[in-house]
Amino acid sequence: MIINILAAGGTAAAENQFGLQQALKEGGIISQSVFTILVVMSVVSFYILFSKLFEQQKIINQAKRVRSQFWNSNSLREGSAKLEKNSAYKQLVDDGLSAQEQHSKLTDPVEAHDWLHGSLARSEAAINSKLGGGLAFLATVGATSPFIGLFGTVVGIYRALIKIGASGDPSIDKVAGPVGEALIMTALGLVVAVPAVLAYNWLQRRNKSIAEDLSAFSNDVLGFLASNGAVRPAIGSTVAKAPVKPAVATTTAGQAGGVQTRP
Repeated sequence: MIINILAAGGTAAAENQFGLQQALKEGGIISQSVFTILVVMSVVSFYILFSKLFEQQKIINQAKRVRSQFWNSNSLREGSAKLEKNSAYKQLVDDGLSAQEQHSKLTDPVEAHDWLHGSLARSEAAINSKLGGGLAFLATVGATSPFIGLFGTVVGIYRALIKIGASGDPSIDKVAGPVGEALIMTALGLVVAVPAVLAYNWLQRRNKSIAEDLSAFSNDVLGFLASNGAVRPAIGSTVAKAPVKPAVATTTAGQAGGVQTRP
């Protein structure tokens, strides 16, 4: 019984002449090139996704350590020494300290605030630019891969119809198979495009959140440098709440006539 079932399955597989391999064969070098391009796009897209997630999570973890440790230090140099060597937040602090030292060497009169602000903004932009690296490729994949797959489909259908016309047998079984094979390329294009678009939007949203944290930290560093350490953010995650005033009981007369004033 089992032998008969296996034999029947083998016969059915042998009779099934339609699939990806047959579609690549029918489409020729063009369909094979399209398939290769789509596979490369997909592999690179997933590589960018996971590498950027790792990079973003590293900066998010650095932000947590900055909030808990950095502003407990007596000076920016002491706080910078507590941060990781390649930390984005350490880069901001070091660039701010370097800008403060460079300002005293300027021959033209430039406001210290403007010079520090420009230096920190330039450092912040460099970090954001590095975080955005590779996202343009994801956007390109999401926008172009469906059309690349569609191009493979058009070529596959064209070659299939030419072959059917040359054979002189336009029956449905001779047309449906090759045309259906060609549609595989469009499906592959969508399979590559959808993850790339989702990854692009997700990574962009995370980058925006990271940029907001970096901008807030940069502003705190600027305030610290411009005030010689007198201005710094509040330490701790809890903020003291103002005492709640007890509710004043209203009398019946007050409820009926509103606020009473003394003559």
